[in-house]
Amino acid sequence: MRKSKLNQICLRVIVGATALLPLHYSTTSALAQKATVPTTSQKKEKSALEEWWDGKNLTGNWFGLRDELKDHGLSLGGKYDGAYFGVIDSQRGARGFWDQQISFNGNLNFGELFDVEALRVASIFGEVRWRDDRPRANDLRQVNPNYFVQGSGLFNPTAWASGVQWRLMNFGLQLSSRDLLPVKDMLVLRGGWVQPNKDFIDQPLSKLFLNNAIQSAKGIGGNIPFSGSFSTWGGTLEIKPTDWSYTKAGLYMAYPHATDSGNHGLAFEGFAPDTSKNGLMVMAEAGVTPKIGSAELPGKYAFGGYYWGNERRSWNGTYNWGQYGFYWQLDQMLYREPSHVVHEPVVHDKSAKATKHSKDYVPSAPKKKEKKNDQGLSIFNLITFAPKYNNTYPLYFHSGLVYKGLIPGRDDDQALFALAYGNYSYLSNLARRQRGRAWQDYTMLLEWGYRIKINGWAFLQPFAQYVIRPNGTDNVENGAILGFYTGVTF
Repeated sequence: MRKSKLNQICLRVIVGATALLPLHYSTTSALAQKATVPTTSQKKEKSALEEWWDGKNLTGNWFGLRDELKDHGLSLGGKYDGAYFGVIDSQRGARGFWDQQISFNGNLNFGELFDVEALRVASIFGEVRWRDDRPRANDLRQVNPNYFVQGSGLFNPTAWASGVQWRLMNFGLQLSSRDLLPVKDMLVLRGGWVQPNKDFIDQPLSKLFLNNAIQSAKGIGGNIPFSGSFSTWGGTLEIKPTDWSYTKAGLYMAYPHATDSGNHGLAFEGFAPDTSKNGLMVMAEAGVTPKIGSAELPGKYAFGGYYWGNERRSWNGTYNWGQYGFYWQLDQMLYREPSHVVHEPVVHDKSAKATKHSKDYVPSAPKKKEKKNDQGLSIFNLITFAPKYNNTYPLYFHSGLVYKGLIPGRDDDQALFALAYGNYSYLSNLARRQRGRAWQDYTMLLEWGYRIKINGWAFLQPFAQYVIRPNGTDNVENGAILGFYTGVTF
């Protein structure tokens, strides 16, 4: 439950020492002739410090400048993420690591900038990012939690290992039909220097986790450069026939070594040493977003596929041009806590014509409106499939549970758990055996966490990871990690 709004009577009280701020009650009453009706309560004005603490950004409203810029179409934002990875058991022993990243983004709407209604369909966007490349030592890998665990890249404990230092993530143009067609945003076209990882398999709850497989790579990144560090030329077209269904297709440039840190997201030529190795990447997805039952439980059910048009050596020694695969996404809110009843403030009808009984006029009682509660239990799932002749992971899946408001009085906190599993290609194992290397069966990951909402712009999240068969074999010891994750929105 969130803080009480105007004329809302709190139905719950904070219990336990976990509460950060008390909730306040407000009640109102007024008497009118021949009837007694509620009136609008007077909300206590917040101090500047309270406004900042409860706001959405650490840097506040910039003395009103942020709102002024937004009124003229320019939205600016930023976010810092930092995490301590305490490797307590692994193939290379125990050690602690701090990893971090910071990003800045902006969006400019032309219609709001020039105050021209016809231009509101067009906007430009951009984002830059910096990731810590960690202190240099005799061997840089020794100060990386992923290296200590000795796992495959897909199941790296931290998803922030690629694309380190400064990196240009995206910039481009978006055209949207907005309210011009029967369905809001019925047509959306985006193009420029973009990230396929952000265009497809949109799974917000997976972003709460830290392991690379769940947060970024989604299984596909174990086969092709599908990660948060892959930027390329391309574009997408999304069509929404109804407000609960959509289809989306994207066309991109594919090129070798796309996520290397050395290109800083500036590989505008693709693979500059030999541009003939550049190819095309295609992704497509269709889905529905129903609201189920009287509680209107939101869900998302999608099916998609991809083709990576770049040269790839198969496990039988031949070269093939292209890799492909499919995925199924199933996300659903399973339980919603009882919703609030909001008493809307009384509005006197000043337009009503005066009558001989006007002196006896009594305003109507305030309307009751149900506000859907966002607290409750949600599940997210993803399954990917790819041919085994030239893909390392022909089968991958993950499944996670998130409960918002599990502890009474901590309504914005989130309890997290997820499991991920990747199966290695049988044909790749035959090739490995010929080279005298160990057989890889599977890797499994378990991750737990509890995100504590500190205020409107900061959180703290203790977490744990356990990686079973990190490199697919029993020759590498299981990895156990305890740590904490924190984030601040600017």
